Amino acid sequence: MTLRTILVLNPKGGCGKTTLAVNIASFYANQGKSVVLADFDSQGSSTEWLQARAEKYPPIKGISAWKTELRLPKDTDYLVMDAPAAVHGKEVTDLVRHAQSVVMPVLPSPIDIRAAAHFIHDILLNGRVSRNKTKIAVVANRVRENTLVYHKLQRFLKRLEIPFVATLRDTQNYIRAADRGIGVFEMAPSMVSQDLEQWKSLTRWLNSQRSLPG
Repeated sequence: MTLRTILVLNPKGGCGKTTLAVNIASFYANQGKSVVLADFDSQGSSTEWLQARAEKYPPIKGISAWKTELRLPKDTDYLVMDAPAAVHGKEVTDLVRHAQSVVMPVLPSPIDIRAAAHFIHDILLNGRVSRNKTKIAVVANRVRENTLVYHKLQRFLKRLEIPFVATLRDTQNYIRAADRGIGVFEMAPSMVSQDLEQWKSLTRWLNSQRSLPG
């Protein structure tokens, strides 16, 4: 298959980029795909997640891309990139040029909504995005659905010019999975049935033509 490239990006720290990146990587690894997880963040959270991963789980190759060149094995099917926080300007352009699809997690807080609005405005002016060479979608992350701030976030995301593709709940399951170097797809289905259901809309978008350059 042709190499598939997915970037998880938001310049604001603490929004769950690494959680999304490692779970996307584990989703495709569990489908038997050859997956590379490239950690562009010098904090190394994705790298640490891989170090905790037991050999019994489907393999995912890690690259500490903040300190070494991004060289992929020839048989790579999926490249999932975990972007650093506080990226702007040329750094964003350099990251986006590697990606067919960008997934942007946004938290339900007034500060995060404002930051997302500014960043989305800027990224839509990015040459690759404006020329339809990279597709971008947003995910509402760590959500408690019956709260006023979530409804505000939902209204904001639905008004955007880019797809709002998934809502992921605030749950300890992601923390439990991260401690073991696994994704929610590798936990007991009875524990994560609600989470797996929420992920369907995101993986459906990633697997569709809508997430690929036109």
